Amino acid sequence: MDIKPDEIGNILRQRIEGLDAGSADLSEVGTVLEIGDGIGRVHGIDNCMALEMLELPHDVVGLALNLESDNVGTVLFGDWDKVVEGDTVKRTGKLLEIPVGEQLLGRLVDPLGRPLDDKGEINTSETRPAEWKAPGVVHRQPVEEPMQTGLKAVDSMIPIGRGQRELIIGDRQTGKTAIAIDTIINNRDSDLVCIYVAIGQRMSTVVQVMETLEEAGAMENTIIVAASADEAAPIKYMAPYAGCAMGEHFLYDGKHALCIYDDLSKHAAAYREMSLLLRRPPGREAYPGDVFYLHSRLLERAVKLSDEQGAGSLTALPIIETQAGDISAYIPTNVISITDGQIFLESDLFYSGVRPAINVGTSVSRVGGNAQTKAMKQVAGKLRLDLSQYRELEAFAQFGSELDPETQKQLARGERMVAALNQNERQPMSVAEQVASIYAGNEGHLDRIKVDRVGEFLLNLIERLRSEHSELMGRINDTGKLEESDEEELGKAVSEMVDDFGPDFDEDGNELEAGESDRIRSGEERSAPGRRSADGDAAEPEREATLA
Repeated sequence: MDIKPDEIGNILRQRIEGLDAGSADLSEVGTVLEIGDGIGRVHGIDNCMALEMLELPHDVVGLALNLESDNVGTVLFGDWDKVVEGDTVKRTGKLLEIPVGEQLLGRLVDPLGRPLDDKGEINTSETRPAEWKAPGVVHRQPVEEPMQTGLKAVDSMIPIGRGQRELIIGDRQTGKTAIAIDTIINNRDSDLVCIYVAIGQRMSTVVQVMETLEEAGAMENTIIVAASADEAAPIKYMAPYAGCAMGEHFLYDGKHALCIYDDLSKHAAAYREMSLLLRRPPGREAYPGDVFYLHSRLLERAVKLSDEQGAGSLTALPIIETQAGDISAYIPTNVISITDGQIFLESDLFYSGVRPAINVGTSVSRVGGNAQTKAMKQVAGKLRLDLSQYRELEAFAQFGSELDPETQKQLARGERMVAALNQNERQPMSVAEQVASIYAGNEGHLDRIKVDRVGEFLLNLIERLRSEHSELMGRINDTGKLEESDEEELGKAVSEMVDDFGPDFDEDGNELEAGESDRIRSGEERSAPGRRSADGDAAEPEREATLA
């Protein structure tokens, strides 16, 4: 059979002319070389971009992380164990994007925006890139607007502002998550949208957090992003970036958001696992060399935007778990150097009954008083210094040496201030209530109350201020200031409360007898030394008359 080249050429030409170029699906495809442990190696997609999404069979999504000379190392999301060697991989040409929007509020989702709470599908059409360049200095403004946590110890000594990055660090079971949850509850009625990212936790713990927030009525403006302990490392790696992208949707819309990353220790461990499986060279403690960049590019996205950019804010509260209180370990020091301060929770303080167990000496806010209301700055200005001195004196007093009266007085005041700053979980306080509690301690009103009764006294004081001085409390909350007249009214109210509550010590620091303080507690009138009775004669205390 003779082959005529011109005939074949004509046939090919006709076929090509008959093709509709618009209907052709042109995409670059490759082949799976090997698969295992949630990691795949793909050959044939030479033009692939870093962090590009890839399509694999069985609805598995790949994320290109390692771009090597002869293959691409990808991490896989979904049922990756169904993918086998030789399967086709298709490029999408899109970087990893996360569903965002107000439809996510009140929901529990995974890092890819899929619902985990059996409340139906989430209908949101908007997406944001998981990785996004942080705004430059020109587009930022200083952090000056307070972000109230509702915790006396934090808002008075380690204030957090909107747009700040404040690390919560401590051993396991010292109350790190409790501070974050209380902050969400305290802001339930404000304009702050909260995103709680749970990384490597048990799903039962995450559900418990969700139930706590629902009971407190704080779930309506909260999104929970969960990458549970039984998930593959890539899902845990994605979680904080997904939560940040959801927060950025509100940030660039001129609103205010708070992202809590609980915790970045497990995030670093997941990234280490992924990197070692991708055969990246290990560094210190087997972490890859870019583990610092892993967290810095995440936390730098927390910002207070300039007025020209809409003045939105994204506040970050990363959490780090330490081993035996060692804050000089690799990951803790990395994150401490990135953030604008840290709240260090100490096991010894926690077990001794100090809640929240904040170590005042090690904790710091690099924004400081800029992110504090004027009223709080006024009453809590010297509080950090006083408590630090108290802790030093307390250690010195343990030697059992004789202490001079001034030192004893300072120790007694310090004990009462520590008791005054104690606060139960799920009971955040308004600014006015915090100011009143700290004012009572600073001005010496608590010196006449026994340490173990300080908590009870402050509860009664707050109740009375709410009912009898509601206008004063409202003014402090609304203006954030403590005017001279307001301070006088507050001082008078606290002083009256001490008398009505029944002090345990008189003005000179002498302990009152049980019968006398009980009578004061029950509301009976007494004549104090030096006071005049109704008929004008000097009245002597019953105690002294008995002795005579």
